[in-house]
Amino acid sequence: MGTTIEIASADGHKLAAYRAAPAGKARGAVVVIQEIFGVNSHIQSVADGYAADGYVAIAPAMYDRVKRDYETGYAPPDIEAGRAIMQQLDWTHTMHDVDAAVAQAKSAGKVAIVGFCWGGTVAWVAAARNAQLACAVAYYPGGIANFADEAPRCSVMCHFGEQDKSPTPEQAKAVMAKHPSVVAHFYPAGHGFNCDQRASHDSSSAALARTRTLHFLREQIG
Repeated sequence: MGTTIEIASADGHKLAAYRAAPAGKARGAVVVIQEIFGVNSHIQSVADGYAADGYVAIAPAMYDRVKRDYETGYAPPDIEAGRAIMQQLDWTHTMHDVDAAVAQAKSAGKVAIVGFCWGGTVAWVAAARNAQLACAVAYYPGGIANFADEAPRCSVMCHFGEQDKSPTPEQAKAVMAKHPSVVAHFYPAGHGFNCDQRASHDSSSAALARTRTLHFLREQIG
C-alpha cells in the first residue's frame, strides 16, 4: 500500500521513510515512530491503517543513522539488538529526524505524531520540542520518566499498560501528575499491547486505544 521515500534532516543526514496515502483528500498527516524493531511489517501496517482512515502516514527509519534498512521481529535476541542500536542514538539527531518527517508531512495539513515503545518516548519529547506538531499520541513510552520535566507544546494523549514495566504504572502516573492537561488512559495489558505480532498483544485494549486515538486525531487535525 505504501512506498519508500527519502527525507533529509537539518544536519544533512538522509533517511528512508515509509509513506502511505489515503485514497481521497487527506484529513491531515500522522508521523508514525517505530519501536526498537525498525520500520518493520507491523509499523508499516500501522501506517497503512492511518492512511485507510484518511491520513497521510509517514514512518521515518529512525535507526538509519546507525544501521540502514533495519527491521526485525520480537524474539529476545531481537529485543537485545534493537536496544543496542537505540543506545547509539542521541536525542539531538533523533529530533532532527522527527523534524524532517514532520516537514515532509506538512503538505497534507496539520501533523500529528504517534509513537510506540521507544517511539512513544520520541513522540513525548517531540511534543515538547517541535512547535509544528498539532498533537501527539504516545503508546507505552518506556523512557517517559527521563523526560518528566519536558512540557508538551501541543495536545497529548498517552496509552499505558497496567501490567507494564516500561514504564511502570507508578512512573506513568507520576509523570501525568506533572502534566494534568495530558489525556492518559490505562489498560489491563502489558508492554506492546498494540502490536499483533507480539505475545503481549491485547486485542481489546488495542482496539479501544485505536478508537480513542482516532477520535483524538479527528478533534486535533481533522
